Amino acid sequence: MHAAILTNFATPKGGAEKVAIESARGLAERGVAVTLIHGVDGPADPMLDHPRIGRVGLSLTDVWERPAWRGAVEGIWSREAARRLDAALAALPDKPDLLHLHQWTRSLSPAVFSVLARQGAPVAVTLHDYFLACPNGVYYRFDKAEPCALRPFSPGCLTAPCDPQSGLHKAVRLVRGFAQYAAILGGFGPRPLHLVHVSDGSRARLEPMLAGGPFCHHRVDNPVRLERAVPADPASGNAIAFVGRFTREKGADLVAQAAHRAGLPSLFIGDGPLADEVRAVPGTEVVGWRPPEEVEALLRRRARTVVAPSRWLETGPLTIYEALAAGIPVIASDRAGAAEKIRDGETGFVTAPDLAALTETFARLKDDALVRRLGQAAHARYWSAPMTLAAHAAALCDLYAGMRYAGMTGTAEAPSFQRSAVM
Repeated sequence: MHAAILTNFATPKGGAEKVAIESARGLAERGVAVTLIHGVDGPADPMLDHPRIGRVGLSLTDVWERPAWRGAVEGIWSREAARRLDAALAALPDKPDLLHLHQWTRSLSPAVFSVLARQGAPVAVTLHDYFLACPNGVYYRFDKAEPCALRPFSPGCLTAPCDPQSGLHKAVRLVRGFAQYAAILGGFGPRPLHLVHVSDGSRARLEPMLAGGPFCHHRVDNPVRLERAVPADPASGNAIAFVGRFTREKGADLVAQAAHRAGLPSLFIGDGPLADEVRAVPGTEVVGWRPPEEVEALLRRRARTVVAPSRWLETGPLTIYEALAAGIPVIASDRAGAAEKIRDGETGFVTAPDLAALTETFARLKDDALVRRLGQAAHARYWSAPMTLAAHAAALCDLYAGMRYAGMTGTAEAPSFQRSAVM
């Protein structure tokens, strides 16, 4: 089998690229030939150094680095991205048996859907966010600081001032969304476009939004790239830990404030627009972005818990799964896909993303015996059905086999596939 995996970058700029790169490695280790096609050139992640992985850069530019008007035009529809992808696929010595798209908004644009549809091979898209349905990508009202309740592209959606930047940005994203739908409906027609959901929650929300399109829905867990090790001792840690981009929709401000109110220090790994705000809260330490192995070591040494108090309907934050694998209790928002991997009160806590609820939950973690018990249960439960790279690759191979079978038999869609660890 030969799989072509498409994404914006060959190094992790976010969860989508991280999963795309790790998927490529897992498939290669399973014996699948992989070509990773990335829009923007640059250094490649060492995970891609494998004899069964080929890499093709399209020499495109990140639209965020373009002048605003040009970034808007190319973000809506990049003819150059379509032309270069078409040429790259035609130049491959072995035609891919299937194509798997992970992210397209930063360099590839919706134009790539037309190119992929013309290839004739089955196409999968992993939905790391809501961009296939929602103009701003996170199904969140930034004007109200709450999840959206509008149907995407309904009259209410078209007029809602929900964009995190401006009304002009919203208009551009709406046009991009319409162009995206036109490319999918015009290109795929009766053939299915296979959508891969990374959590039950995101699937339950997205599937109704996309009703009526040529979509076949599947469910596969993201991989967690951690080897099994002795569980951490979170009771010896002293900090409430947050890992990722410091934004309001991710709840970074809530972590700093609630930890301070609960009388516990907080540790922030990452950066973002709220960096100065969280630094100003007493007891907060910000260490910036760190390599994955350094993040793991920091969490094992310092964290009593890892927190993801998302205000938005987050699909499946990897940091929560990594903490469970290490034996660190987790606290997740009841709006996040990660919450379905937590046994409330047994391996961590599921709570509303508000200051009072988080403060109360953090205060409970002053109890060393409770923290140690939660961590041990988290480790044992995670490793009873681990979300390993090998398990992820096996799930993808099963999915790909079903997609190819549907393509060969001419059926309308492949059997809906679901593989997720029960935790």
